[in-house]
Amino acid sequence: MLLQREQSTLLLVDVQEKLAYAVHAAAKLIDHCDWMLRLAQDCHVPIVISEQYPRGLGPTLPGLLQTAGNTTRLDKTAFSCVAAGCLDLPACSDRKQIVLIGIESHVCVLQTAIELHAAGKQVFVVADAVSSRSPEDRELALARMRSTGIHIISREMVLFEWIRDSGLPHFKQLSQRYLQQKS
Repeated sequence: MLLQREQSTLLLVDVQEKLAYAVHAAAKLIDHCDWMLRLAQDCHVPIVISEQYPRGLGPTLPGLLQTAGNTTRLDKTAFSCVAAGCLDLPACSDRKQIVLIGIESHVCVLQTAIELHAAGKQVFVVADAVSSRSPEDRELALARMRSTGIHIISREMVLFEWIRDSGLPHFKQLSQRYLQQKS
């Protein structure tokens, strides 16, 4: 199955001030999450941002909030965004495909992905936009999610599936913006 932008929501999981820089390859993760947020904005895909215990871990990184613009935020103490009520949000309930990015791969991303899948959503985890404190935990999480039927994809796969056709007027602009400066 392919992603359809009209059926997709992008869910940024817990990229917060006191946690973001503790994960493996933090700068790369943050850059890739920003890339995905910009792409979602350009493709008119709704964005939901979750924050794990923001009183203790701080808010989502300011640069990512700025990129995301005026979007839905979900404060949570449960590790899973589903347990925290994300399926009650129109951006999640009204769309069948959820694209996940963020941290930590083996905790909040994993639990959210598995519970979304169990709730009947088509779940896509962007492998180059998720991380954990250790690379081993990230790899184990991706393998476990894949084995449960969750789609593991790349940022570029999202781009081409949301765009679909190189003949569209905005293809050249998006190609220049996202492929020529892809890190």
